[in-house]
Amino acid sequence: LFFFQESMHAYAANVYTSVVEELMKGKQRKFIAVEQEFFRLWWDTVATETHKQQVHQLLQEGRLEFVIGGQVMHDEAVTLIDDQILQLTEGHGFLYETFGIRPQFSWHVDPFGASATTPTLFALAGFHAHLISRIDYDLKADMQKNKKLQFVWQGSPSLSESQEIFTHTMDQYSYCTPSQLPFSNRSGFYWNGFAVFPDPPKDGIYPDMSLPVTDTNIRMYAQTMVANIKERAAWFQTSDVLWPWGCDKQFFNASVQYSNMDLLLDYINKHSDEFGVTVQYATVGDYFQAVHSRNLTWEIRNSQDFLPYSTEPFQAWTGFYTSRSMLKGVARRASSLLNAGESFFTQYVRKHPEGPICKHGALKQLQSLRWAVSEVQHHDGITGTESPKVTNMYMDNLMYGMYNVKKLMASIIFDMNNAKKNEAVYYVYNKDLGKSDIDHCVVVYNPLAWNITTVVTIPVNISSMSVYDELGRSVPAQIQSSAESHSIYDLYILVEISGLTYKKYRVKPSNDKQSAFIGRSIKYKQKDIMHSVQQSPKLLPVASHCYEIMFDQNTNLMHSITNRETNQTVQVTQEFLEYHVNGNVTKGPTSDNYLFAPNASAVPVSQAVGLEVVSGNLVTEIRQYFFSNVTAQYYTHAVFTRLYSVPEGYDGKLLCHRIEQEYSIGPLEVNREAVLRTSTSLNTGQLLYTDDNGYQIQKRPFKTYVNNTAARNYYPMVQTAYIEDDTTRLVLLAERAHGVSSQGNGQVEVMLHRRLWNNLQWNLNNNLTLNDSSVVRPVFWLILGTKSATSVLYRTSGLALQHKPVVMFGTFSEDKPELSRQLQQRSAHSSSSVTVPPNLHLQTLSIPGWRYSSNHAEQVRIIHKGKQKQGDADFSRVLLRIRHLYEVGEDPVLSQPVVVNLKCLLKELGSVKLVEERSLTGTWDLNTLKRWKWKTVQNRSKGFSDSTKISDNFTVTVHPKEIRTFFVYFQDQ
Repeated sequence: LFFFQESMHAYAANVYTSVVEELMKGKQRKFIAVEQEFFRLWWDTVATETHKQQVHQLLQEGRLEFVIGGQVMHDEAVTLIDDQILQLTEGHGFLYETFGIRPQFSWHVDPFGASATTPTLFALAGFHAHLISRIDYDLKADMQKNKKLQFVWQGSPSLSESQEIFTHTMDQYSYCTPSQLPFSNRSGFYWNGFAVFPDPPKDGIYPDMSLPVTDTNIRMYAQTMVANIKERAAWFQTSDVLWPWGCDKQFFNASVQYSNMDLLLDYINKHSDEFGVTVQYATVGDYFQAVHSRNLTWEIRNSQDFLPYSTEPFQAWTGFYTSRSMLKGVARRASSLLNAGESFFTQYVRKHPEGPICKHGALKQLQSLRWAVSEVQHHDGITGTESPKVTNMYMDNLMYGMYNVKKLMASIIFDMNNAKKNEAVYYVYNKDLGKSDIDHCVVVYNPLAWNITTVVTIPVNISSMSVYDELGRSVPAQIQSSAESHSIYDLYILVEISGLTYKKYRVKPSNDKQSAFIGRSIKYKQKDIMHSVQQSPKLLPVASHCYEIMFDQNTNLMHSITNRETNQTVQVTQEFLEYHVNGNVTKGPTSDNYLFAPNASAVPVSQAVGLEVVSGNLVTEIRQYFFSNVTAQYYTHAVFTRLYSVPEGYDGKLLCHRIEQEYSIGPLEVNREAVLRTSTSLNTGQLLYTDDNGYQIQKRPFKTYVNNTAARNYYPMVQTAYIEDDTTRLVLLAERAHGVSSQGNGQVEVMLHRRLWNNLQWNLNNNLTLNDSSVVRPVFWLILGTKSATSVLYRTSGLALQHKPVVMFGTFSEDKPELSRQLQQRSAHSSSSVTVPPNLHLQTLSIPGWRYSSNHAEQVRIIHKGKQKQGDADFSRVLLRIRHLYEVGEDPVLSQPVVVNLKCLLKELGSVKLVEERSLTGTWDLNTLKRWKWKTVQNRSKGFSDSTKISDNFTVTVHPKEIRTFFVYFQDQ
């Protein structure tokens, strides 16, 4: 909040106030605005009624244009597709509700590299054209020389031309005005200078204000501008040149900006015969309209992305894939909690319309987390490229929103179970869990629309407990000392839960035959790995039904993994390494929040490894502790590997097929970048596969460069990375973003943590030195098997890792005999599930609360009459999104289109009355959305154009990789 107040005070509020006032003073003036977060703060807290009327008028006249229109300009490398959609939907909902407008162009100029997911999302949102800027410097130079900076991008191989988008890449000058003037040592075209934080200067004199335009210098200004326009014109195919005027933190004094530019444009246009150009103020929409009207034929770019991104030979922007790992982890946890809270609240409203929970208060609780998760997707947010105080602001907002949603979910459970006054439902771990005089209730909600069988882990403080289901039957469980603390025990409970439902379990201290299985621990002698490498391996097997892992007792390191179903054995070793990096700018390239610049190969961090194996009926945990040397007392790194065994009678396919690994790293020494390198016997040819935003997979062949080869072969993994040979694949799934690379044949290494300091003045001034002394504990799931078997497993497993069950706790202070009867009656109620087939994902089920009419003509009429409804949110409209997880041809069965009857799917929420298919963010009726067509070189194949029809009985066909968005309305109960 402090950061926002400071930014509003020093800069943001002045931009909107002065721009709106100045636009009203000249009909020729125009302006584009992108991020809604600051605009909404200005609209709600600063704008006067006059300002608001002026904004409405300027939007109608097309002189103020909102482009993209999300809450923020999101990062493209380390964000999850769900969160990109959320933040776009948040911004678009506000704009449509308030102004009846729908952004139709993008301006994605500042994210560090461009993902192939973005053109697909922007096409689905109804955009006509997309604009990017930051791509590899050498690639941009080549495209510029060959006039290929503009193309039609088919971001998804499966959706191809059905969701293609015309894309413009900014030239070498990027998105800022070229500021060098040949006749002045001040910047050019920035007449308001540069913003000053935290307080605006009292005398109004800002640093580096451009020379005012006068009779004596206007010709020199005009010549400079025209020369730059002509230089750029040579790089594009049409005679229309987009000349960006502005940069970061500009237009806080729009008066001096426009008054000078007005003079300059008039002068150039009066001398257009001499200069050979005419100039005008324009929006992005004006520019794309001009290019589109030329009716040229464009080349197609396929689904390849623009990652990673380098600005010069030693500046690979691949460090931010891992920077501030803790923030990345919390942002993703918040996202999955929000997803769970939305579907939980939607079901409550549908099933208990007259329930005692205040729906408006509940919506506010959800909105606090929607805002927090939206804002952290910013390209200087989840990227870790902001200063510590801004990181703290993101963290505080996420924690506050999570607390609100946890509180809401707990109160819904409390209400739905008719709890008595002396009982409690609370979300967070309770330190009394395990007190002998209290029975505890554990409530587990499955936020996925599939039936799941998994293990939840609960910290307790006694070593013997029993777990029962709602009918009083014993539930498989295991308890053991926690690796972290001897005074805490980990209680593992096997849960089997239908889609979007919850189950309750009773946990109580006990010592009888129904008690949870007590894990047996064997500690092995610490080994000096520096001196035991030569010995022949002495193997220790650890097995589940699906895998057998061998550890070499000479080193206490992993040796191999065998898939027991196929009998494939792959040699697998894992070690922690660190890249040492330079912190002195006078001595060569430095790493920072953005950049990764290793000065040599990575070096091993430990000389000695300790090993402990804790085995049980549900879980076997292998604990490896890595010490810097044989005499060190404390470990610096640790790996906790868990294999799961599933008892007879349970569907344990997903659970059994994952090897869970949790790593503990930190605090690091300064200027160290920590990686875990997994080396295998797979002959991969150094080919790596990683995901774009958890949506689609990219092929990443290793490339050799003159400089900085290691850093330029790092890629983001948001959810998935894998390596493979002809027969076998090793998949890594993550619950937060990381940088990943294959630096050798059969290898995959993941960067887990970074701690940096350098003396570059810009970094010091902005506190961007990444001196991150935290301990991070990322979790990965490994899957090893044939290509066909892993492709069936990894998409559902990746979502199961992202959307783990939400666990809540309750107390029953006395044993009530009537309770089991109530539970028996209710157990039928709790099995009323919402389930989709395994190749579909129910991505969104929520009540957005927007008050706009879904009939566009009516919405525009309401706004023109000034009759927007204030106050009451709309609880009757349910937002539903369904995504097909597979690509065309990826799997013989799972890649098929899926027919879904929405009435049957949602029958537990009530009787479906009406379904409207909408654009991705909900603001367009899909039947009225007509995007511009751009002529392309290739012949078109037939897409699935009929797929957008909803039949009379509410049946839709979802094709590979489609994301379908619906508004659903139910009969009144």
